[in-house]
Amino acid sequence: MRTAGRHVLAISGSLRTASSNTSLLLAAERLAPPGLRIQRFAGMGALPHFNPDLEADLPATVADLRATVDAANGLLISCPEYARGMPGSFKNLLDWLVGSPNFHAKPVAIFNASPRASEAQRSLRLVLTTMSALVIEDASITVDLLTRKLGPGAIVADAGMAAEIATALTNFSEFVAKP
Repeated sequence: MRTAGRHVLAISGSLRTASSNTSLLLAAERLAPPGLRIQRFAGMGALPHFNPDLEADLPATVADLRATVDAANGLLISCPEYARGMPGSFKNLLDWLVGSPNFHAKPVAIFNASPRASEAQRSLRLVLTTMSALVIEDASITVDLLTRKLGPGAIVADAGMAAEIATALTNFSEFVAKP
């Protein structure tokens, strides 16, 4: 069941502590328009390997993931590219959501931290649309953080990046507020 208002769950596809994808999502939290609440999901590394045999008795970490995703009005995803695809840990997270009854038609904004991550982005879009998510193009952006090693504060301080992120979040906010 989705919550009232505009509550977005941010998921980084990277487990790295100094991930540019995570920094991008942290900057998005700071740049969110009034009334948009962004909550980060940090439990990806604790999820067990996907196994459909566990659907009848979900592990607690998977049940928590599904409940958190179900409660969100939309998802904000930033995912790196490893070996021309999504990281296995992130694909594992998505696999656990396939059986979630409330994932259908979930609005999703995709933030990309590298213009070279095109294969992972194509794969991510294919998986999300196969899962019946609604990818919101007006809220999906590429912010070139490649080799720049900028933290969230530096991203927010960059006028061009901040404006691009803020515009995408405003577009997403308007969409997830729709009944």
